[in-house]
Amino acid sequence: MTAHQSELLRSGLDNFLMIGDVYRRDEIDATHFPVFHQIDGVRSQRKGQLFNDSDLDIFESSYDPNNAQNFKNTIDDPNKQSCHSLEAVKLMEHQLKEHLVGLVKELFGQQVMYRWVDAYFPFTHPSWELEIFHDVNWLEILGCGIVRNEILVNTGSKQSIAYAFGLGLERLAMSLYKIPDIRLMWSNDSGFLSQFEGKDLNTNIKYKPVSIYPQCTNDISFWLPPNLTIDNFSHNDFYDIVRDVGGDIIEQVQLKDKFIHPKSKKHSLCYSIVYRHLERTLKQDEVNLVHKAIEDAAKETLNVTIR
Repeated sequence: MTAHQSELLRSGLDNFLMIGDVYRRDEIDATHFPVFHQIDGVRSQRKGQLFNDSDLDIFESSYDPNNAQNFKNTIDDPNKQSCHSLEAVKLMEHQLKEHLVGLVKELFGQQVMYRWVDAYFPFTHPSWELEIFHDVNWLEILGCGIVRNEILVNTGSKQSIAYAFGLGLERLAMSLYKIPDIRLMWSNDSGFLSQFEGKDLNTNIKYKPVSIYPQCTNDISFWLPPNLTIDNFSHNDFYDIVRDVGGDIIEQVQLKDKFIHPKSKKHSLCYSIVYRHLERTLKQDEVNLVHKAIEDAAKETLNVTIR
């Protein structure tokens, strides 16, 4: 998505929205899925647009936009990039957050509970996530921040400062329509789809469960290879294996236990894998076959030893 943003900035656009398909390695639970749809927005401004006739500047006095290639832009300061003036960043931050909070209130009502959380993204600094209170938990619905100046320089926008944001559309829909499980977004069940087909955008739709099937939960424990510990093991590597083998019948994967053997000093992890099909009851025998395949894939790919 960011690569396409650069293309649009390079073409001369200052402000735009774009929608794309996104893949991301992530947690496994009711609100995370490896594929989703995102709407991105970018707004860039020059000094005259941001400050009108003020003497304030977008950049620090030590930074020359015309000689940007020779300036090392750092992000050591949590409040801003080294090339930007604090006044410019704070004004852009105010505009960005005001617009996004306005959008959230328009979608979910003026009384919606929300909070800003400091975050890290590779192409913006400073960066934030906006969370709303959904189904007794805080749910992240977007990420945003001040675009790294190097991106603007490389697209020819040397005299500008910009902000960018990305909203996960499935997350918005889950909260807006009270959909409890993100996997439903890929369901072909007519009982689900018929609740939204032909409806006006302003219709107050609340999802009605089609059916509820029982969960099956199996645990998996393994010893890590000597080169890994419980602190540097990549959980996402394991999640990828579970997702690849189990597909959409995987509802949740939770780290259940961490253990270091007192004598051998070997490190062990235990995960609970929750299986549930959205359209039928799973039999424990078929879950056991999938679970065994996950164990075999973990042994082969991660070099772990199943306990």
